[in-house]
Amino acid sequence: MSAAIRSDFPGKVRVIENCFIPMRDGIRLAAKIWLPEDTKEKPVPAILEYLPYRKSDHMAERDQPMHAYFAGFGYACLRVDLRGCGDSEGILEDEYTQQEFDDALDIMAWLEQQPWCTGEMGLYGVSWGGFNALQIAALRPKQLKAIITLCSTDDRYGNDVHYTGGCLNACDALAWGGFMHMAQARPPDPLYHENWREMWLERLEKTPNFVEVWLSHQRRDAYWKHGSICEDYSQIECAVYSVQGWADGYVTSTPRFLAELSCPKKALIGPWAHGFPHYAEPGPQIGFLQDCLRWWDYWLKGIETGIMAEPMLRVWMQEWVKPATYYAERPGRWVAEDVWPSPTISPKRLFLTRGKLQVGAGDSSSLPFTGSQLYGQDAGIWCPYGNPGDFPADQRKEDALALCFDSELATEPEEILGFPELSLELSSDQPLALLSVRLCDVSPMGESLLVTRGALNLTHRDSHEFPERLEPHKPYTIRLKLDAIAHRLASGHRWRIALSPTYWNHLWPSPEPVTLTVYLNEQSKLTLPVRQARAEDAYLSDFATPEMAAPPAVEIKAGNLRREHHYDTISQMYTFTDFHDEGTTKLIENGLSFGATINNFYRIQENNPLSAHQEVSNTFFLKREDWHVRIESVNTLTSTKSDFILNSQLDAYEGEVRVFNRSKTCLIPRDFL
Repeated sequence: MSAAIRSDFPGKVRVIENCFIPMRDGIRLAAKIWLPEDTKEKPVPAILEYLPYRKSDHMAERDQPMHAYFAGFGYACLRVDLRGCGDSEGILEDEYTQQEFDDALDIMAWLEQQPWCTGEMGLYGVSWGGFNALQIAALRPKQLKAIITLCSTDDRYGNDVHYTGGCLNACDALAWGGFMHMAQARPPDPLYHENWREMWLERLEKTPNFVEVWLSHQRRDAYWKHGSICEDYSQIECAVYSVQGWADGYVTSTPRFLAELSCPKKALIGPWAHGFPHYAEPGPQIGFLQDCLRWWDYWLKGIETGIMAEPMLRVWMQEWVKPATYYAERPGRWVAEDVWPSPTISPKRLFLTRGKLQVGAGDSSSLPFTGSQLYGQDAGIWCPYGNPGDFPADQRKEDALALCFDSELATEPEEILGFPELSLELSSDQPLALLSVRLCDVSPMGESLLVTRGALNLTHRDSHEFPERLEPHKPYTIRLKLDAIAHRLASGHRWRIALSPTYWNHLWPSPEPVTLTVYLNEQSKLTLPVRQARAEDAYLSDFATPEMAAPPAVEIKAGNLRREHHYDTISQMYTFTDFHDEGTTKLIENGLSFGATINNFYRIQENNPLSAHQEVSNTFFLKREDWHVRIESVNTLTSTKSDFILNSQLDAYEGEVRVFNRSKTCLIPRDFL
């Protein structure tokens, strides 16, 4: 469903295309501001979105419909480029630095002094903007009254693109880091900086490659604790609205927010991938901007909108759908919980026996299984954006390469909401090993739909901060929480748990082929969070129809998306190419054209985990009349038994003249990976 374009707002809006906000050290950050026209007579609260993603070009088409919408209802809206990004001065050293937080406090102090601002402020954003909304809230700035955080996390180590359960996230760590390597090399716009070339060359020279930093911290050390609000939830006192999608990589954080935060709180989880719920797929999309407006009116203007009288948590209870790599919409219904953890949810324990999940523990026995490096081909993308090919395909081929356990056929529907948890007694024949786990819904026809999954670096079984090698063949009892989910198992369907010591390309493989042995006893069981349906669910009010303000005028030349798997039966080499040509977008108002190509390439050979190879190639261009710049970056990651090898190259062109080149090779020791 496309959001309707709204034009009849209570007030007229004027736009300041670029405004420089001074920081305490003299650096200026660039902001685009949407203001109600009558703010001279009537100051208004401010809503801030604070990102590295370039307000003047790449995000302009996304920003305008949202910020102009809120401004039309009486808010001053700001989109600020982080230090060293877009049209802001300075250098971006990394994600979520103390400098980023200090700059946010300076922005708020500046806002408070503006005659058009009441001094009451809100923060919101998706992904990076959702992260720093939480992190800035933890600093307790006096101006900040409420935040809306989307697709974000409370734990930078345990629930982000870098590591999953202590395993290196091969799907996203290099892909995302490689994108940022290219993205941060883009210049400021000459419209706002006469010295843009000098700024650009300094940015090229001084901005680090984030992947090198991330790979240098393979444990949950002080680097990851910084900016992880799970270290002390009590630091956040302002109101928090957490919004997530079941298809997104960050969804597991929301139940933790509700359980741990002591501030006013509310949460919404839909079927969506990584994006805003008024346009994200799979649908149904909702009138999310209207919902945000109710939140801002209540917390920033003191208007009783009823939003805090509604249930604390509202989620889309997903139902069976034929497995596919793309869905325009997921079937299901809205359900709600007044509190979290919810008294309507109780644990159901299913014990692992030979090939089965059953209510009582079976006879003690053991099952060894060896991982295939080809396992994971149908895993989909770790952090989907809702594009064709993003979602996991039918899991039957994956199941054939895993150790699987099936429940009995359901005689009546069964709903789960929360974190399924697997407890296992197991051993490994290697000192370094991982475990990947999938929970699937299997239809009467045998189709296997991925419901949720989880992973654990088994050397991190007791601590992500202080890992310990496994003693080969020694049994250990481990517990693994799978990602949170809401799912309704239909009558005639069954649950399936699938186990493997591999999951390429989601997880970087262990240095040696691994055989795990599962001991089938009372320690090895799956615990499902079974929810009792509530009569109140049937009376939930519907969300409004999606709407937004008009986007900027653009000319678009469409690109293309290609995802290709290839397997050579002679060499047993598997390759995966994930290519996205974003096409070309031209902003009519300022004449700027831009576009990008992104190519992620993965390769691995059966029985040879050290053959794992990933290459990320990105190109981006900006063009206006006789001004044309282009950035090209390539990052390659391989490994030996002892080290990761990161090769990177960055080239920048003005016209056809290369003005910058840097190549670097880093050898980074593997630390229990």
